[in-house]
Amino acid sequence: LEFRRVLFRSPSHVKALARAKPVYKTLPGWKSDICSVRKLADFPKQARVYLDTIGELLGKPVEIISVGPDREQTIFD
Repeated sequence: LEFRRVLFRSPSHVKALARAKPVYKTLPGWKSDICSVRKLADFPKQARVYLDTIGELLGKPVEIISVGPDREQTIFD
């Protein structure tokens, strides 16, 4: 019998950390440049899927997205 549990934080014990295995989720990428995007609706479909998946995993929607280093490249949704 194998017991599996998904942890959302790093285990506090070294032995538990040694037994931990990562869970990967693969998503499609996108090749278009998003540096000039200023609205969530203007992101490529694959980027929206990526952001929606992050929101699902966190249990809350992504509200701040940065597409570059400048202040105007931060999107607040």
